[in-house]
Amino acid sequence: MNNNLKTIDFKHLDSIANGDESFKKELIGIFLSQIPVFIHNMKDYLDNNKMEKLAREAHTAKSSALIFGMENTGLLLKEIQLLAESKKETEIRPALEVVEMELNKAKTELLDFLEEG
Repeated sequence: MNNNLKTIDFKHLDSIANGDESFKKELIGIFLSQIPVFIHNMKDYLDNNKMEKLAREAHTAKSSALIFGMENTGLLLKEIQLLAESKKETEIRPALEVVEMELNKAKTELLDFLEEG
């Protein structure tokens, strides 16, 4: 994966915020606080075989990721949700590792954006 490619689609975020910079910063703040919680919870639920909770957490994380135009992450989270619902634990971990990497990259991009603006 090219490290120069952005994880966040700021044009998509702009369209959701409809030009309201304070709302955009509020959305970013909420997502930044959610990212470590999503990662921790999904890993914990997987490690403790709580597939129903993992499916719900992946669904919630997917909704948040899509607000930021993170289509690939959204697709992976949907896959994790469906795998958890089907109790296919062994197939979840590789997808979760990619999601964690993408969410952490998004976190860096969002923090950089806030520092610049």
